[in-house]
Amino acid sequence: MDFLGVSSSLLGRRWVGPPVEIDRAAEALSQATGLDRALAQVLARRGVNAAEAEAFLAPSLRDLLPDPRSLRDMEAAAARFLRAVKGRERIAVFADYDVDGGTSAALLIDWLRQMGREATLYVPDRIDEGYGPNVPAMQELGAAHDLIVCVDCGTLSHEPVAAAGCDVVILDHHLGGETLPDCVACVNPNRQDEDGALAHLCAAAVVFLMLVEANRQAREDGAKGLPDLMSMLDLVALATVADVAPLIGVNRAFVRQGLVVMGRRARPGLAALADVARMDTAPAAYHLGYLLGPRINAGGRIGKADLGARLLSCTDPHEAAAMADRLNDLNAERREIEANVTAAALAQAEERGLDAPLVWAAGEGWHPGVVGIVASRLKEATNRPAVVIGLDGDEGKGSGRSVAGVDLGASIQRLAAEGQLIKGGGHKMAAGLTVARDLLEPAMARLSELLAKQGAGLGGAADLRLDGLLMPGGATVDLIRSIEAAGPFGAGASAPRFAFPDVTVSFAKRVGESHLKLRFGDGLGASLDAICFGAFDGPIGPALSERSGKRFHLAGRLEINTWGGRQSVQMRLEDAAPVA
Repeated sequence: MDFLGVSSSLLGRRWVGPPVEIDRAAEALSQATGLDRALAQVLARRGVNAAEAEAFLAPSLRDLLPDPRSLRDMEAAAARFLRAVKGRERIAVFADYDVDGGTSAALLIDWLRQMGREATLYVPDRIDEGYGPNVPAMQELGAAHDLIVCVDCGTLSHEPVAAAGCDVVILDHHLGGETLPDCVACVNPNRQDEDGALAHLCAAAVVFLMLVEANRQAREDGAKGLPDLMSMLDLVALATVADVAPLIGVNRAFVRQGLVVMGRRARPGLAALADVARMDTAPAAYHLGYLLGPRINAGGRIGKADLGARLLSCTDPHEAAAMADRLNDLNAERREIEANVTAAALAQAEERGLDAPLVWAAGEGWHPGVVGIVASRLKEATNRPAVVIGLDGDEGKGSGRSVAGVDLGASIQRLAAEGQLIKGGGHKMAAGLTVARDLLEPAMARLSELLAKQGAGLGGAADLRLDGLLMPGGATVDLIRSIEAAGPFGAGASAPRFAFPDVTVSFAKRVGESHLKLRFGDGLGASLDAICFGAFDGPIGPALSERSGKRFHLAGRLEINTWGGRQSVQMRLEDAAPVA
């Protein structure tokens, strides 16, 4: 049944409330534990019962950290790494150019420095070299090093790994193929011979587990004064959120405890980046995903590929400040490029049709560094898997984003195995590909077929799932703090979303180019401020800014707004519907 009778909102979405069984479970949980009813609702939605509630609300690594040795090749990887350290061998770190790759590299560099060692950092250029190890780079590194550690890449890099001419250890999380490269160790929870129990880990988490195992082996050999791994959790938290890893299991503990570490501002690179991003409150998962992550990614997208990793491993505050400023500038440039490509891609996709299992667009000279972000925009706008490709010469390099329940990475990997792509791979929710220009149309048609078999394209605009009703007077700072105890929120653990029924907009103001700032009330004296980003890119902005006395149901998420040392509640408005 439609929640509040909303079958088609201003955004064309059907509102869906919590199932009756969740409401009942929440009521029982609240009574059994004394927890606030709204918090109990969130826990019930996550399947947490009364006996599990206390541990869930205080996730700890002591309880949730898996044994590193549960992953194949882990002991061999740590042993070879330690042998290189003890033998003062020459070590190179080959890292991907995104946040997960940069934090993974910084973890290794930080650990090695605490052991009095250094490593060569190599991050491939996104445009000139593309993703992952390549033969010339691996040959060059191999000639000058005894060990290459590939982080957040390498699982599908058979030829480049073979060309290295030295020992290679792979620490990755991307979907593996039927065979693995010939290397000392390939630690990857998404290898085909793994059971999938740790498939939700990002690469930085895999690297962290390797360092846990390295510390354990070193202690067994009598070593003292080993690196402090807990001080590195800020990097693991950043990667987990920025790489959109689901916030379940140990990932919750990584982020919860990593945010505490980040709040100490002991890492010069992250402190400098927080300053340029104007973070004036304690770090939260939102800051990692929307303020810090994009700035670190900007280096790999349109600037110098290793800038993010160098910032994260920097120990000099002045050098860190300069790099953070550069990344901030690159991020502003990235946003401008992204806006232009998004407009062109959406127009092309609309002309092709938005009701197919796959929405895709390809354009001459579209910057490879923004095609992934633009694919996300198309996916969000259509509720379908989306692929965006930048064409250059005889090839196109693209990126795709998927929707829940549709494994895009596996489909793209199959497409590559069928010979319709030059290369491709990734995760369930995100993937990359390189395609010959003359095979573009048939490759996308085949990908659409593969995705249709998984159910892509069957629905219209996504249902808006709501956790319940609130009135403006009930939205308090104490309520939000209570709900935040169930966090962190993010991928796989969405923050609760509430509907405010039958309210009137008393104030509305356009902010920036397309955002809307408003205040609404229930007619009983209580009111609440709200912000709607991109409101004037669609129908919400014009409808709510009229202030014609019409009544609306409003839906969104609550947050604490800090200004001038004072805290107040603000709603991040996501949808609206006229009262019937």
